[in-house]
Amino acid sequence: MKIKDKYEKEGPLYSFEVFPPKREGDLGNMVATLHELAQWHPDYMSVTYGAAGAARGMLTLKLAEYIRKELDIEPLMHLTCVGYSQAELAEILARIEAAGIENTLLLRGDRREDGEMPADGFRYANELVAYVRSKHAFCIGAATYPEGHTEARSLTADLIRLRDKVNAGADFLVTQLFFDNDAFFRFLETARSIDINVPISAGIMPCLNKAQIVRMTALSGASLPPKFRRMLDRYEHAPEAMYDAGIAYACEQIIDLLSSGVDGIHLYVMNRPEVVQAVTRGIGRTLQTVKEEHRGTNAG
Repeated sequence: MKIKDKYEKEGPLYSFEVFPPKREGDLGNMVATLHELAQWHPDYMSVTYGAAGAARGMLTLKLAEYIRKELDIEPLMHLTCVGYSQAELAEILARIEAAGIENTLLLRGDRREDGEMPADGFRYANELVAYVRSKHAFCIGAATYPEGHTEARSLTADLIRLRDKVNAGADFLVTQLFFDNDAFFRFLETARSIDINVPISAGIMPCLNKAQIVRMTALSGASLPPKFRRMLDRYEHAPEAMYDAGIAYACEQIIDLLSSGVDGIHLYVMNRPEVVQAVTRGIGRTLQTVKEEHRGTNAG
């Protein structure tokens, strides 16, 4: 099923993001991880596109195909455009289509250090979205940054670029991680005011250690509210306490988001089933309630 239809019929959606192993020989361990994650009944699982290029991209495809065929869960396959020619992208898209995968998350990807680009390559995600929309029937997801992309001139400029992606054909959006729900709500209000009306899932990453969060926020531009900073500083050298506090903070975030009518929760799980177990148990009844309300509204 296309994810855009799931939002309408089953929302709010609860999804997990995983990443492929660095080596094909580790696929067996990854498959075991996928089976553990599947026990918590996500509406879909997204699989990131390997940073090491085409080889890891094929591992992404293998995992996405496995999720669809063996776990009967809808996969969302990531695809980046930087560094690829249109011919290379056409070949990858044909393989995705042949594997029976209906949903793709289209991203720019990290720029090459040497700055080189194929002559007909795409520089921005909205160009990739428009290209895929013109040639395929995929359901298309795109990424967004609630507090603005780190390279954007301003949050306003970033929102205009986001609207370009939606106008180019994106069916839904998934945010990068954030820790300040108020920042997300402000972003959502502004996005809706400029006619960005597709479903938007909120990206949540439970905090497991301070170094991880510092690294991820440098990449995503997410701010750290005072309450979250106090938690990081207080439990920095107490791993078990940090784990418990991080799970509790994520659950509190998610419950607040669900109570406010969010379209979906996208959990960045770091390939750790125990994190999914802890979070899902913490939010389970809340999630079940809002899903049942959604189904009841649709049935009426």
